[in-house]
Amino acid sequence: MASKPADATATGGGGVAVVHDSAAAGEAEVYRSELTPLQKHVAFFDRNKDGIIYPSETYEGFRAIGAGVVLSAVSAVFINGGLGPKTIPENTKTGLKLPIYVKNIHKGKHGSDSGVYDANGRFVPEKFEEIFKKHAHTRPDALTDKELKELLQSNREPKDFKGWLGGFTEWKVLYYLCKDKDGFLHKDTVRAVYDGSLFAKMEQEKQPRIILTVLRNRLL
Repeated sequence: MASKPADATATGGGGVAVVHDSAAAGEAEVYRSELTPLQKHVAFFDRNKDGIIYPSETYEGFRAIGAGVVLSAVSAVFINGGLGPKTIPENTKTGLKLPIYVKNIHKGKHGSDSGVYDANGRFVPEKFEEIFKKHAHTRPDALTDKELKELLQSNREPKDFKGWLGGFTEWKVLYYLCKDKDGFLHKDTVRAVYDGSLFAKMEQEKQPRIILTVLRNRLL
């Protein structure tokens, strides 16, 4: 995975180049004002809060919420490869590092989605409620795998193959990681995805299990 480049290079005394890393300088400007729900959604993966998400951070974020090595690696390549180029500011050269710029994440929205985020990344409550009114047939507050497939099919726009793939991947990964023991993906879980709080909660819940596993391995 690509490492993060320094943001700026200044000349110190004696003509020596001094590199200033964005992480050392504090949080990125995007975090100094209120984030949109879509920005909050992706900010979890900006592990050093410099405003840019590289594949290595996407991988780290997925591992932090309990995804396996393979799923995390594939997700990092797929997500950064699909979203990154759309969010890069004009006249910014990034090579093959596939960065996602949190500030511009709304530009990465794909078609054939639920419409819960508007064009500016703001949450649309009516569209969120519509998901469950139309597709939650078994329980009013949850989706089964079959109902999720129905949702994805209803969102499809003609010949929008990239949008179909994007929607399928996002929802299927969410279902895989967050369904309960009976196969239900709960409404409050989906809401937490959209408001940006779910991933941090999943990471916090995972920490005690990691500690217990380490202690158990040391005692064996």
